[in-house]
Amino acid sequence: MPDANFRNCDSVSPQCPVWATTYGYYPSSAASIAFIIVFSLACVGQLVLGIRYKTYPYMIAAAIATFGEAVGYGGRLMMHKNPWSDAGFKMQIVCLVLAPSFLAACIYLTLKHVVKYCGEQYSRLRPVLYTWCFIGGDFGSIILQAIGGGVASAGGNDKPKVAETGDHLIVAGIAFQAVTMAICALVIGEFYWRLRNQRPIKRKQSAAKEGSPSPAGSQDEEVAQAPLEKRQSEVSVSRNAGGPGVDGKFKIFMGSVGFAFLTIFIRCIYRIPEMAGGWGGTVMRKETEFYALDGLMIALASVSLTVFHPAFFFPPMKKGWEA
Repeated sequence: MPDANFRNCDSVSPQCPVWATTYGYYPSSAASIAFIIVFSLACVGQLVLGIRYKTYPYMIAAAIATFGEAVGYGGRLMMHKNPWSDAGFKMQIVCLVLAPSFLAACIYLTLKHVVKYCGEQYSRLRPVLYTWCFIGGDFGSIILQAIGGGVASAGGNDKPKVAETGDHLIVAGIAFQAVTMAICALVIGEFYWRLRNQRPIKRKQSAAKEGSPSPAGSQDEEVAQAPLEKRQSEVSVSRNAGGPGVDGKFKIFMGSVGFAFLTIFIRCIYRIPEMAGGWGGTVMRKETEFYALDGLMIALASVSLTVFHPAFFFPPMKKGWEA
């Protein structure tokens, strides 16, 4: 953070040089505009597809994330014109810190449907718990980051100690998000291994054999335990669409979700040392690394989750879907 000699600066001048700002550079206008365009298009795409195909929870999370990213880069565009812009700084720090958490929520929302579709007997968690546990953890990280972002914004350039407190809260929130994602990866990794090797969890097999379900429940159980290939072949991507069945498209969808998960996780890992270094720290003042490990990673995740939208590649997420 700028020292006492620069706390009253509000524009670049001989007395207030750009190197004394938090980032120490003029944020690239070209990069900011490019990211604004990408995230705006992704936001519009999510809204159109979400409303058209009734993937409402997924749409809301994705739209908030992409809109937040677009607004955040709007803040960086303001800082290109004036690196001392307090409004631009607050806008970009709050939005770019919080938005990726909502994108992670999109991924967690898919897991419940994927587990129900592929077979609950291979999952250590019940489908509903994927929503409660991982979105709950994600929400916790959002709260921490939101409080931290608010405190950091309140501190700004004038109150470095307040801003530093906000920085610590943001780091805690991002670290909590990274831990949540790591646990999620382990749980889903085990699920995939069990599914691929046809190794259902024994206690769930026993419960299924000992229970006495109703005819409707029995039918649901048979569907849940059917081989993945057979079930996928029975489902068309859309009632009005021809082409290949869900088998190939489902694999593409899961690949896109996995890719988005990886890029968001990379961004989390980058953000921890960046924010831990403090405002104006060495990592924070490296613009290229920021665009490569934060902006590009989240842009790739947003594009992946929009282009390979569940409306086309995973119909079970559509409201009212029936096999």
